[in-house]
Amino acid sequence: MSGFLAGLCVAVLPLLAAGFWLGRRTARPESLGGLGTPVEHATFQTLHTASLAAPPLRAGLTEETARRSARRLRTLLGTDALCLTDQKQVLAWDGVGDHHRAEIMERLAGPLETGRGEAFRLNCDADDCPLRWAVVAPLTVDDRVHGALVACAPRESAVLVRAAGEVARWVSVQLELADLDQSRTRLIEAEIKALRAQISPHFIFNSLAVIASFVRTDPERARELLLEFADFTRYSFRRHGDFTTLADELHAIDHYLALVRARFGERLSVTLQIAPEVLPVALPFLCLQPLVENAVKHGLEGKADKSRISITAQDAGAEALVVIEDDGAGMDPDLLRRILAGEVSPSGGIGLSNVDDRLRQVYGDDYGLVIETAVGAGMKITARLPKYQPGVHSASRRSEP
Repeated sequence: MSGFLAGLCVAVLPLLAAGFWLGRRTARPESLGGLGTPVEHATFQTLHTASLAAPPLRAGLTEETARRSARRLRTLLGTDALCLTDQKQVLAWDGVGDHHRAEIMERLAGPLETGRGEAFRLNCDADDCPLRWAVVAPLTVDDRVHGALVACAPRESAVLVRAAGEVARWVSVQLELADLDQSRTRLIEAEIKALRAQISPHFIFNSLAVIASFVRTDPERARELLLEFADFTRYSFRRHGDFTTLADELHAIDHYLALVRARFGERLSVTLQIAPEVLPVALPFLCLQPLVENAVKHGLEGKADKSRISITAQDAGAEALVVIEDDGAGMDPDLLRRILAGEVSPSGGIGLSNVDDRLRQVYGDDYGLVIETAVGAGMKITARLPKYQPGVHSASRRSEP
């Protein structure tokens, strides 16, 4: 039976292909210049218009975003006028008859409260105004009404009612995506705050203790370390921008390592190999410093002899490849997987799961941390950073308060 079905499919497919080709040839008018049939042409125009209306809406429902998208939405519906409102006012009006703003807002009380669409007659004494009917379609996000799309036309139309409802649902999806984007931004900000909170109090105490130890014996050295400490803390607690450059992140790491070297002296050896061409690459703020702090902790943990840490940043075509490696205590791979999965709280590594989560959120799951480790074998952490990613731009350098 399966053989018969397979043979039938093989026989029918050429006929379907031939019918499709013949249909395209007979239905394609020459006037469209190769753009396809009238249906295909209309479909393309609709999708193109929708794609132009979407980006402003992805920033939420405001006067500016409503103004930028209203004309595209009116084109989609083909109406004489269209407006977008929030709960209190008309945000944008495109087309004729904007003197109906107040009347429309008065009639929106019911639809905005119930979340149900409605059509009603417009009262107008102006002879030159073609608008006689309005169709209201609420805009909802998570079952909450944020506003309404109102299409105005010369006459009542059941088709317009359905079309306005569909366009309003599409707009609502864009607003929901905007809400998700804002939630994601808030989540990243919360994670950065959490990461800042994880900056070891012991490190701060020990750094200040080291600086104090040099105040009498080597005042100039104490001054240099105090400046290193100030620059490091200023960068770690800066208030602007979710992203930074690889150059700035490495600069902060250099301040951090200067303080660590002052404490541990010859016990810590750090090697850096940085390709100049990757320095401008943008990356999430406080993304590499926690990895270096983790390497220092695990590199020196339980070791009386010298510990070695290497930091490399290489150009890998469309990506920058950053590798941080230590020869310290290492970690059980199974425990590491559980830490990254959030199943257990890390007793050692600072911010590994935080950094891994943020990299995946910004770049996608293919860009999480790659960690190679075993007990007593040290740890090697690899981070791949795309040189270009939409929405990833470092904040301009500004003076800190």
